[in-house]
Amino acid sequence: MARSIMIQGTGSNVGKSLLVAGLARAYVRRGLRVAPFKPQNMSNNAAVTPEGGEIGRAQALQARAARRAPHTDMNPVLLKPETDTGAQVIVQGKRRGTQGAGSFLRDKSGLLEAALESYHRLAADADLVLIEGAGSPAETNLRKTDIANMGFACAAEVPVVIAGDIHRGGVIAQIVGTHAVLEPQDLERVVGFLVNRFRGDLSLFDGGRDDIAARTGWPCLGVVPWFWDAWKLPAEDMMDIASHRGGACKVVVPQLERMANFDDLDPLAAEPEVTVEIVPPGRALPGDADLIILPGSKSTIGDLGYLRGQGWDIDILAHYRRGGHVLGLCGGYQMLGKTIDDPEGVDGRPGKVEGLGLLDVHTVMANDKRVTLTEAVTRDSGLPVSGYEIHMGRTEGPDCARAWLTIGERPEGAASADGRVKGSYLHGLFSSDRFRASVLESLGYASQPGYDDGVEATLDALADHLERYMDLDQLLTLAQPVVR
Repeated sequence: MARSIMIQGTGSNVGKSLLVAGLARAYVRRGLRVAPFKPQNMSNNAAVTPEGGEIGRAQALQARAARRAPHTDMNPVLLKPETDTGAQVIVQGKRRGTQGAGSFLRDKSGLLEAALESYHRLAADADLVLIEGAGSPAETNLRKTDIANMGFACAAEVPVVIAGDIHRGGVIAQIVGTHAVLEPQDLERVVGFLVNRFRGDLSLFDGGRDDIAARTGWPCLGVVPWFWDAWKLPAEDMMDIASHRGGACKVVVPQLERMANFDDLDPLAAEPEVTVEIVPPGRALPGDADLIILPGSKSTIGDLGYLRGQGWDIDILAHYRRGGHVLGLCGGYQMLGKTIDDPEGVDGRPGKVEGLGLLDVHTVMANDKRVTLTEAVTRDSGLPVSGYEIHMGRTEGPDCARAWLTIGERPEGAASADGRVKGSYLHGLFSSDRFRASVLESLGYASQPGYDDGVEATLDALADHLERYMDLDQLLTLAQPVVR
């Protein structure tokens, strides 16, 4: 019979996703069949499953750590923010529609049931289900309709471990404060705590660890030092992305407000000769870039306006006039064209806007959404490219005649006459070693192959890290049989 345990955090971005990934790899190496699960996630960094559904990128990484294919049951409710107050709602991999934050909080009909259904299906083919919470269970204003933390834990009768982040400071208050505000039925679910992201001499925190245990009555399952190679793994959300200094090849990326599927950048950041510079708002794009990448966006028209508001459109045009290269992926591809037309308002308010005009193409937004894993080849040299598509809209125009990829018999993408501006709907293409090498070679730099091998090695190192600093035997003992 499968057992399960849930890692909840004292707040967002305390390292829950990475902890679950490391635990998944550690326990699968012990011979257990492990399944990751997150009832509800909010992220624009989505992954595509083999059955053509969407889940959070973190759950796809956790599935890889567990050495199993990603499945929509691993993240049955995914919220993809489109504005400050609204998000696209994905249920068991499929788009249900868009809801405002207020209406979503008032009406979550059927979502807990969907989460429980997915959870039980996963458990039927696992020895251990590792569950990740979202945000914090201490958000008492959200408890009544919660399905992400204690709401799910109580409904599924799952034991909970509370993780705090000492790096951001106040970890004693984080964990003890969480204990103080939890309702009695929620406190009954908690079986322990852990402290994440410690730097320095671990013995210096012995007193703090013991004080938390004394004030809460919870056992400590570990004080985990900072895992320095975390940057080598795909980031979950925009809070995790950062510039990475490498070699002389400079890839510049404007940090769009609704930036999505930015895992496209991870293989480039892992290259020794490449520096990936994520440019935050308020700063100009540097003039010495070899390549500017316009990333995906959950709100293409909105982010195009944001890009112009930062003056980045002027920087991109100047870069191109200096002989630089520009690549647009998905929403970034749409921005490079002459116009974006959204007659039905699927990307926000209905309307038509001018694009950057670097590609002679036009995009029309539509309600139908393409979600699929994709195998392509480059048209000039026949290099294989593996990736995925998540997009709404069709792009057509003269520059599509210079499509630089082929998917089956279908041409994909567009290129300018001089070849220095390209766009495509294909995400994840830089994970293909030979393709990535060809791009870097065209810029005058060498590539280091083996990106996927590097991710695997990092997951193994993370598992070793948790084996050393957490009591994984005790954690497994605390996991309880799945209740149906």
